[in-house]
Amino acid sequence: MPAEQVRLKSRLTGPIRELSRMQRSLLFAEISLISYMKPEECGKVVGRLGFNKGKFFNCDGSQAYWLANDHDSVIACRGTEPGEWNDIKADLHAVFALAETVGHVHRGFKKEVDDLWPQLEDAIVNDRRKLWFTGHSLGGAMAYICAGRCLLSHIQNEPQEVYTYGSPRIGNKRYVNYTKIPHIRWVNNNDLVPTVPPVWLGYRHTGDEMYINNIGQVKSLTGWDRRKDKLKGFLRGFFKFRIDHFSDHLMPFYIDAIDREVKKEKSTAGS
Repeated sequence: MPAEQVRLKSRLTGPIRELSRMQRSLLFAEISLISYMKPEECGKVVGRLGFNKGKFFNCDGSQAYWLANDHDSVIACRGTEPGEWNDIKADLHAVFALAETVGHVHRGFKKEVDDLWPQLEDAIVNDRRKLWFTGHSLGGAMAYICAGRCLLSHIQNEPQEVYTYGSPRIGNKRYVNYTKIPHIRWVNNNDLVPTVPPVWLGYRHTGDEMYINNIGQVKSLTGWDRRKDKLKGFLRGFFKFRIDHFSDHLMPFYIDAIDREVKKEKSTAGS
């Protein structure tokens, strides 16, 4: 997408920590979307978000951006791109590998991080700004693994939080219970990716789930209520001639829903 066509909803004027959780969620959602852009286009956009430094990392198809300003550093891992065989291979490689901490992680996701980590670590090892991680899809899994790896490196700062959107399950129970990194994990209705790899293979999710229902509202739904909501979403998509399980994975749907919550939050605060 050309930089001129990007319409941003976020703009940093101070430290990220001063934003509400919902405002941070919107900011990182937009950063995750921007991470799919080419470096020259991304460079034209990130300044409008409030960042004045940036760098693109690419190793064997594993890709991420580092963005920074006077207060914060952000690592945004790029998600699965349909034409990138390396990304598709990582998604499909649902075999456990030994984690750096304890337990096991998805071997394909770990390989993506292994490729990038020397470059990322070199960029942030002496950085004393607040450190954040974000990503969509495969990029979300990579972001969390990267944040966990910071705890074992010589990096000066521990990660503040990880924000992911449509992220797959990352590792087994022992791994996700050990890496206690604050993680805000967004799931949009019938998005298929958060349902894989399956639980019966031993995979688990981490963090605080933020669920977007079939009409784009953030709701806490479990059990039968959750299943009914997913069915409504599927039928809504069916009558619009789209497959909900795939369309719900698209970042613009996440951004629109979170933006509505931010506006609702501001409206409530102003009343």
